[in-house]
Amino acid sequence: MIPFLCMPFKGRIMHVCILVLLCLQVNAQYSNQTDTLIISLPQAERIFLDSNLSILAAHYNIDAATAQAMQAKYWDNPVFHTDQVVMANHNFLPYKTLPDGSPGAQYFIGIDQLIKTAGKRGKLMAAAQTNAEISKLQLQDVVRKLRSQLHICYYSIARNIESYHFYLQQQTQLNTLLTAMKQQLDAGNISQKDYLQLQSLTVSLKQDMINIYSDIEDAEADLKTLLHINSNVFIKPDSMLLPQVLLPQDASVLIEQAKQNNPYFKMQQQQTVYQQQMLAYQKALRVPDVTITPNYDRLSNYAANYFGIGVSLPLPLFNKNKGNIQAAHAAVQQQQAIQSNAETELQNNIINAYNKLKLALTANTPAQQQFFQRYQSLYQSMFSSYKARQVSFLEFVNFFNDYKDLQDKLLQQQLNIALAADALNYETGIDVIK
Repeated sequence: MIPFLCMPFKGRIMHVCILVLLCLQVNAQYSNQTDTLIISLPQAERIFLDSNLSILAAHYNIDAATAQAMQAKYWDNPVFHTDQVVMANHNFLPYKTLPDGSPGAQYFIGIDQLIKTAGKRGKLMAAAQTNAEISKLQLQDVVRKLRSQLHICYYSIARNIESYHFYLQQQTQLNTLLTAMKQQLDAGNISQKDYLQLQSLTVSLKQDMINIYSDIEDAEADLKTLLHINSNVFIKPDSMLLPQVLLPQDASVLIEQAKQNNPYFKMQQQQTVYQQQMLAYQKALRVPDVTITPNYDRLSNYAANYFGIGVSLPLPLFNKNKGNIQAAHAAVQQQQAIQSNAETELQNNIINAYNKLKLALTANTPAQQQFFQRYQSLYQSMFSSYKARQVSFLEFVNFFNDYKDLQDKLLQQQLNIALAADALNYETGIDVIK
């Protein structure tokens, strides 16, 4: 305000006109939206899930991970092999019976079937199922983060709209006062300085309204992106209802709930299980697999029609898979450290969110609500007193700014409660505060 009063008179008039035009443009944009969608927070969540869940599921290959778990159940296919004579005794494909009635050619048929030992197949099945569960938890964690972002945008828009309406009421009162003061100025009852000082108050208020609308637009852009809604639609929250907060006496209850429901922490637990399963699989690879080969041989053995069975397996003399086992063991230790750190982080985040919510609730007592109501009544009296020239301009300006700041703090207090409750729900993984 001081730099404004230091301007030359023409400069001050020009500055006022520019801000008035900007504010009129903001008012027109805000009040004349071609399409306004009034939705509740549960409705916004449903739109978000319907619009994004299939896309996110495809991104994290949930179906592919599930299919891989199913694929791990199948046995290895048998391998068919044969040895057929092509030419013998200068005869091509001599399969005809010889003149003396004996068979004319030899051939061999066999089938190889690999049999995995040491439970390798079962271990791979368990690891594939765990990997599919990790993919699902990754999806849940991303949805949890985007859902929290949705709540923040929703609450911020609701708070800023209420602030904008409050400033709009103040602007209406100041415009009424300015009209009366202009008449007093034209009649020579007040100085031009008093009139410009009051006008500077409206300039400051209009600048605040422009800033608020800019914040609304930023949050609207993020919210519409999350909901996949056309940019021409203005999304208006139906209310800024505070959540019903029933906190337990101790945060330890919430910590236990978070261990059961927080998708990131559960994902780290499953990662540990997966690494342990891969270690077990690498150890099982030390045991050689067996290949069973039933076969039939015609005219190549002591019997004309020979039926036999073969068994083959590699001898683990040189390669006992030690390197892969050591690497898998190191991966288990690394993941166990990550899981331990995730548990510590989860506990600290729950306690932090719990304490912040308790602190926000202490500023929302009935006594403080009554104080805000009394202050609002006092503001109306002060406004009437200044209009009647019973208080000085400086007293009115100080009270006006104090009342505006107090109203901002009230709305910010409500926003803090909503955001703190959402942060606690986010860390817990379920809506413990509704």
